[in-house]
Amino acid sequence: MIDPRLLRDDPDRVRAAQAKRGLSADVVDTALAADRARRDAIAAFEARRAEQKAAGKDVAKAQGEEKQALLAKVKDLAAEVKRLESALAEAEQAWDDAIKAIPNVAADEAPAGGEDDFVVLEHVGKPRDFEAEGFAPRDHVELGRLLGAIDLERGAKVSGSRFYFLTGVGAQLELALVNMAMDQARAAGFTQVIAPSLVKPRAMDGTGFLGQAADDVYRIEGEDLYLVGTSEVPMAAYHSDEILDAASLPLRYAAFSPCFRKEAGSHGKDTKGIIRVHWFDKVEMFVYTTVEESYAEHERLLGWEKEFLDKLELAYRVIDVAAGDLGLSAQRKFDCEAWIPTQGRYRELTSTSNCTEFQSRRLDIRTRVDGQTAPVATLNGTLTAITRAIVAILETHQQADGSVRVPKALQPYLGGLEVLTPIGSIGG
Repeated sequence: MIDPRLLRDDPDRVRAAQAKRGLSADVVDTALAADRARRDAIAAFEARRAEQKAAGKDVAKAQGEEKQALLAKVKDLAAEVKRLESALAEAEQAWDDAIKAIPNVAADEAPAGGEDDFVVLEHVGKPRDFEAEGFAPRDHVELGRLLGAIDLERGAKVSGSRFYFLTGVGAQLELALVNMAMDQARAAGFTQVIAPSLVKPRAMDGTGFLGQAADDVYRIEGEDLYLVGTSEVPMAAYHSDEILDAASLPLRYAAFSPCFRKEAGSHGKDTKGIIRVHWFDKVEMFVYTTVEESYAEHERLLGWEKEFLDKLELAYRVIDVAAGDLGLSAQRKFDCEAWIPTQGRYRELTSTSNCTEFQSRRLDIRTRVDGQTAPVATLNGTLTAITRAIVAILETHQQADGSVRVPKALQPYLGGLEVLTPIGSIGG
């Protein structure tokens, strides 16, 4: 959540941030009113409780009728204190709900507007001109069938729409991408992690995924557990309720996990293939650092993402995501979008967000600064989201005969394989 002091001291800045996201400022006024009500409730409760304690001391000294009168007063005060305690609890809950409804304040540098108002920061590489090469590119669905790499029909038969099997070289590609990503992360000083995909509600709420993204989250019926859409969730909660040694920061983790998303609101979009699916595997970078260092760390995360895409020899662009398209927790976000030949456009492959103190305040993760505790900053960045990486590799590096050239950096992770060769459809 945002810093309550910012809300109290500079509410106009929070209102402006809401406008930048294209959201109503009503939540700011609601939170301010809830803060005042909570403070009033605290004062009323503490005043009556102090009166109750004082009356209790007087009872011990009194005798006869005076004592009986004081006992009656203490009884009335006890009932009043209990009522005020209940009112305080309600006021605290209303305040908590109100402050949590406010997204992180977007960075001044983040473009205003919605999904289409991003700013392109740079282009890397040049999309292939298949027309000049004399053949029309096949999409990843056809290439996956020819290579025996992707089985969509059996995925739908077994699990439903937007599911798939990776088979043969498809499975090998996933393992190669994961291993290459983990090797790069380890070389950069990240601690490798295999993270759980099931988390308690606090982890999901603490990362902001039970807010505006709640409709896209899978909940396990009958269990107090959720399936994560990214390992950002368990990694953010990893150090919940802890005070981190300042000397240990930054703490950098590279976590592998399956990810699950309902893809709510995506009906009719990317129904073909494995670009938008209900389950995929991912290697996610996650960092704890100081707020002051978080901005430079954000640029470093972007650099590591670009390094990985460069190894895959892809044409891509980097965009500064507009405020209205940021998640609840993000202060600023950069996306790397790879060129997908058969779609004739760039599609997101990686994303990195600076969440500043937003998640750590919810999850109570702090460090000590000059003898005082202060919330840390959290950042996340995709190193590789497997299905989309496979789409980009197959379509970008395909050859006229349906074979696919393997990027040089990936070849050692495929046993030296230089070309993926068509074998036709598997299983008949």
